[in-house]
Amino acid sequence: MSRSKLRELGINLPLLPVTSVGSFPKPDALRKARADFGREKIGQEELREAEKTAVKWWIRKQEELGLDVLVDGEMYRGDMVAYFAEQLSGFERGGLVRSYGNRYYHKPIITGEVKWSNPITVVWWRYARGLTSKPIKGILTGPYTLMDWSFNEFYPTRRDTCLAMAAQIRHEAEALVGAGCKIIQIDEPAISARPQELAMAIEAMRIVTSGLRAYFITHICYGDFESIYPGMLDLAVDNFDLEMSNSRAEMLPLFRKSSFTKDISYGVVDVHSHVVEEPEVVEKRLRNGLEVLPCESVWVDPDCGLKTRTAEEAIAKLKAVISAAKVLRDEAE
Repeated sequence: MSRSKLRELGINLPLLPVTSVGSFPKPDALRKARADFGREKIGQEELREAEKTAVKWWIRKQEELGLDVLVDGEMYRGDMVAYFAEQLSGFERGGLVRSYGNRYYHKPIITGEVKWSNPITVVWWRYARGLTSKPIKGILTGPYTLMDWSFNEFYPTRRDTCLAMAAQIRHEAEALVGAGCKIIQIDEPAISARPQELAMAIEAMRIVTSGLRAYFITHICYGDFESIYPGMLDLAVDNFDLEMSNSRAEMLPLFRKSSFTKDISYGVVDVHSHVVEEPEVVEKRLRNGLEVLPCESVWVDPDCGLKTRTAEEAIAKLKAVISAAKVLRDEAE
């Protein structure tokens, strides 16, 4: 598995390391600041300070809880696609479309050649890194999802669009590695929606990650995995972050038929439910996974980002994840 690669990068993690997928709930003070900024009641600097305060709070909370690989919580982001589109030339802001539930985002429109000019996430990664001695993931939206969740009015085909996005996201990955980031997560939730385009997504991911000295994770969720597995294992990453709880671990039979050959970040709590799982429920989910997957290749986390939960729910769910990981870690050691 990839533990040797992590060691080569100077990262030593315990068995069953605990992480989170990326987003956390935004505190009320930050929500107010973002609303005030939108109404031009405060300036960019005041908003930035509110975002930094929120990042700092979540870094401290993750340390207190005992996570092994931290995230900045994405306090400075709204939607995962719109955030990157706003930083890349060639995009225009589109109208509101439904993402899921009662969540909406401004779907970007590609109106010209998309170009990266300056680092998008590096400043925030460096800020978070300066708050802790633990590893911090860099988190990028992947090229396939950036293409699929945007309107295209410029490139001739979906493949042309996807590969153009990949070339620009590659620049951001290089910037993160250059800043010292050693673990980079590339979010690709759209990959599992169109199995016939898996080869395109694989080609695009290779453009983003090839030759870079970092440990790469991709987060994929909620789709037709039966049609893309085991082919998805050809994605040029070290670790797949997969929701396993909301789907009642429906992928485990696939793993029994064809071995999972990469590391996996195994989701053990459902982020789309307000119910905080009991410790024995989370332990059972993880045990079921370890009956099929090698313990050395498993990371443990929530299904997806926790931004839709309250802070209290998010913390309680993280506690359940950490508790289960510690119990099974002690048993394995």
